[in-house]
Amino acid sequence: LTLGISQGLAASRAGMSESAYARFERGDLGRPTLDRICRAARALGLVPSLSFYPTGEPIRDAAQLALLARLEALLGPPLRMRREVPLPIKGDLRAWDGRLTDGTRAASIEGESKLYDAQALARRIGLKSRDDPGAGVVILVVNQTAHNRRLLAACREVLREQFPLDGGAIARALRGGAIPSASGIILL
Repeated sequence: LTLGISQGLAASRAGMSESAYARFERGDLGRPTLDRICRAARALGLVPSLSFYPTGEPIRDAAQLALLARLEALLGPPLRMRREVPLPIKGDLRAWDGRLTDGTRAASIEGESKLYDAQALARRIGLKSRDDPGAGVVILVVNQTAHNRRLLAACREVLREQFPLDGGAIARALRGGAIPSASGIILL
């Protein structure tokens, strides 16, 4: 519909009969081959892509564990941190990398060892915050590398509304045993 072409033309471009293409669009082909999926995508001007996702237990890499350990080293009493805190929605596999608490207030932790797409990251964190009533403020903990510093320098002001505090203010609060007053970004 977006291209303004008929199903028959799309089928012809994909090298399929119109009836086979119609069954493909409806999902009635059972198990279409990867070749058929790619031909149908190309017929519509789409670039096919294949991704693999882990199942089961969350994968924890050494870089993220080290990053969270550096954050934990900043915490003054009475702050405590739990790791891998699931969102309180049955069947939802999302989790915060950590949750700080002082006994009254909470801060959710999202650790990133290498930044790729700041806007996508901000959207992902925004959705988690929306869906988790206990999220509190959010601290984005970013591995201090030249790449991450450059990316944050380029987009820091775009992220300012969602993450108003900078690292110095966050570190002072955490060392003092307090949850920061607002969400923010800290490089460690």
